[in-house]
Amino acid sequence: MHELEWAPITLEVGLRWLDLTGIVAFALSGALLAVRKRFDLFGVLVLGCVTAVGGGAIRDTLTGQTPPLFLRDETYLWAALLGAALAFAFGERLARFERTLSIFDTVGLSLFAASGALGAINFGLGPLGVIFAGMLSGVGGGIIRDLIANEVPEVMYRRDQLYATAAAAGAFTVWALHPHVTPFQAQFAGSAVVTLLRWLSRRGWARLPVRRLPNGQG
Repeated sequence: MHELEWAPITLEVGLRWLDLTGIVAFALSGALLAVRKRFDLFGVLVLGCVTAVGGGAIRDTLTGQTPPLFLRDETYLWAALLGAALAFAFGERLARFERTLSIFDTVGLSLFAASGALGAINFGLGPLGVIFAGMLSGVGGGIIRDLIANEVPEVMYRRDQLYATAAAAGAFTVWALHPHVTPFQAQFAGSAVVTLLRWLSRRGWARLPVRRLPNGQG
């Protein structure tokens, strides 16, 4: 009896910690870009928070879950502020590591794509809706981050580093596994797929084709 009572609590805590880890990772990603762009403290905090909660906010709005989760539970916003503040405080040290930004971005992408897919399943969406919601949860914050920082969104052109495709694959994994495993296991597996695809693409082992125009036009 006690095991049955504790199991849902443990599962809920595990999923929440995965979400909060993704929030902090994405906040670090956005805030580190702001530090590189020489934003002031306010700008760093704003860009970090927008990156962390932007994708989830778009997903919640599209599925009618308003106000977005980060406004209903401010723990997520505090986690985003913490990640952004850490980036501002230790930005110089973190910047010494060439792949720091990419690592945090990948962690956030993987966790958000998987959690977004799980939320879409709970909302009753079909497979395409689950994949779209998961992908949007993963890439939405990064797109907003890049636009604010006056960068071309990475999702639009980096065929050598799978981004939206990896997020969609992770969301599909969650959808495919959720009838057979626990939500925590499905989210973990989806996150692992995203991370694996990102790693493979960074090494040049997985990429998307590009359509070339004839006669040197593109």
